[in-house]
Amino acid sequence: MKADESHAADSHAAIRDAVRALCATFDSAYWQKIDEARAYPEAFVDALTRAGWMSALIPEEYGGSGLSLTEATVIMEEVTRSGGNAGCCHGQMYNMNTLLRNGSPEQKRMYLPKIAAGELRLQAMGVTEPTAGTDTTRIKTVAVRKGDRYVVNGQKVWTSRLQHSELMILLARTTPLDKVKKKSDGMSIFLVDTRKAIGNGLTVKPIRNMVNHETNEVFIDNLELPAESLIGEEGKGFRYILDGLNAERILIAAECVGDGYWFIGKAAQYSKDRVVFGRPIGQNQGIQFPIAEAYMEIEAANLMRYKAASLFDQELHCGAEANMAKHLCAKASWGAANVCIQTHGGFGFAAEYDVERKFRETRLYLVAPISTNLILSYVAEHVLGLPRSF
Repeated sequence: MKADESHAADSHAAIRDAVRALCATFDSAYWQKIDEARAYPEAFVDALTRAGWMSALIPEEYGGSGLSLTEATVIMEEVTRSGGNAGCCHGQMYNMNTLLRNGSPEQKRMYLPKIAAGELRLQAMGVTEPTAGTDTTRIKTVAVRKGDRYVVNGQKVWTSRLQHSELMILLARTTPLDKVKKKSDGMSIFLVDTRKAIGNGLTVKPIRNMVNHETNEVFIDNLELPAESLIGEEGKGFRYILDGLNAERILIAAECVGDGYWFIGKAAQYSKDRVVFGRPIGQNQGIQFPIAEAYMEIEAANLMRYKAASLFDQELHCGAEANMAKHLCAKASWGAANVCIQTHGGFGFAAEYDVERKFRETRLYLVAPISTNLILSYVAEHVLGLPRSF
């Protein structure tokens, strides 16, 4: 495929070239081996860290690269576009925004330089709960202030990368739901040192899943946190967490774009190489047209990715755009995945072609980190002014 990046790409050429060069040292054989072993790609994440890409959003004064979210999305796009799985490392990108925008100067001075140096990882976010799902205001994890500490009890699920993260962003209710005026009030954010917490009130149980993605159930039993673990003001955690969640949606949109380009490139190349009935299958419109249409869908969705990232970088409201970007890019990527596997026929199911691995990985994003239906409900209510459906 000769088509290159979309409208904003030229200004990011240096980042793209550098990330591509790094990713080129981790070929499909590496990712297949990691997937087969259901292992965490430590070598890849370490390489990203040493190159400074994992500290992209940390300001230079704290030892980071001081890049924008838009530039961070380019990094994540190139990881997936190269055939890699950015789910192993994107958590640090979006979790960073909760700390950057709402943490105290002391917290930033204490943690950001160590994260930038690779001494600490902020990969995990404990928000989702088994009984609440995407209805975050109904979480049951509670944190009670007792003197100079908080005592936390509850349960989380789908807490990803926790086993490979020294720090975790944790959302807990500090004021009972029946004592607040708005159900989004009364929740607080804590920065948890998992090295101290695991085995001392925090229990981690891995969840085996369709994708090689390290994710967990977390059981919290009388976990004691220092009062200075609180990020921002008590009771305002829900609005703080949105900084991380909007960044998450935008970054994942970019990853889906990278996946989409990978699928399209793979399908286009195979259709030129595969000869049946004396001609390359790519000469047939039945093969050509779906690939061309998938490419156009990715290009169009990519525009919303850049719009959402631009608004975020300007610190403007971007909830609708972040949600739409994630939805459109995930949908376009899944469309490209289906075209790619159909183009390959039976070989699309063979692990050696690597299509089936990426097929599984990109399917996740129609479900997580927020479901398609909830995004549609959000747009219907908050953008179109339709009656609330739930």
